[in-house]
Amino acid sequence: MTTPRPFGRTLCAMITPFTEAGALDLDGAQRLADRLVADGCDGLVLSGTTGESPTTTDAEKAALITAVREAVGGRASIVAGVGTFDTRYTVELSLTAEKAGADGLLVVAPYYSRPPQDAVEAHFREIADASGLPLALYDIPGRTGTRIEPDTLLRLAEHPRIVAVKDCSHDFLAAQKVISRTELAYYAGCDEHNLALYAVGGAGYISTVANVVPAHLRAVLDAFEAGDTPVSARLQQRATPLIELMMAAGLPGAVTAKALLGELGLPAGPVRAPLRPAGREAVDGLLAAYESLTAG
Repeated sequence: MTTPRPFGRTLCAMITPFTEAGALDLDGAQRLADRLVADGCDGLVLSGTTGESPTTTDAEKAALITAVREAVGGRASIVAGVGTFDTRYTVELSLTAEKAGADGLLVVAPYYSRPPQDAVEAHFREIADASGLPLALYDIPGRTGTRIEPDTLLRLAEHPRIVAVKDCSHDFLAAQKVISRTELAYYAGCDEHNLALYAVGGAGYISTVANVVPAHLRAVLDAFEAGDTPVSARLQQRATPLIELMMAAGLPGAVTAKALLGELGLPAGPVRAPLRPAGREAVDGLLAAYESLTAG
């Protein structure tokens, strides 16, 4: 069976660049998006967790989609993060994203209120019914407090516009169960799982680390696709120190990605409160891991 890839294979959960004064930097967003696509990303996820969606306005989210679409044209898919804990508001954001030029929607499980599974299912169905865009459901219970249970995913897979999952459940057995029983495209949302999920039928990844090393992460999947599993494994292993520092060292991915991009002279800017910039020691560690990975 051919693995469905509705949004591509190598997607970056792109940061949202800001000016030093904290305003939305659309020129920087266009330059960064162009670089990411040129270096191997075939999809960009805008206004996700890494894109600091809780602190950007609705107008900023729409302007970001329009600007990035102008920069990348048809070279990459654009998936807009629209998920909130309010079904009606999420529908509004979905329709705005569709009008702005998005190709798909990333919809996180409703957070904080912790609805039961029948309510979670109804939430996603209402959003999927509201626009003409395909949906990727975002399962990240560690942040939301709400799991999208495997049986719920099996039912939702029957909806024609629910086509993908961004998986941050850390439940590898559940992911394989859903992959084996549906046509949902499973994207690794945790960079340490990029190769492992791909090897069991995943569609690819939606990666924060791809903001800084897009070509290397693509090479992991390219080697596996070419039948060279040992090479793909070595490439994944080489990326592990950077993945750990960016994603598991106590700082959010938006903070670590922006810190590294800033050191590399690429568009990033500050994070918005309540996030705070990485300290010098953390930045030095990130830069050393990046340089070790890219040195050859």
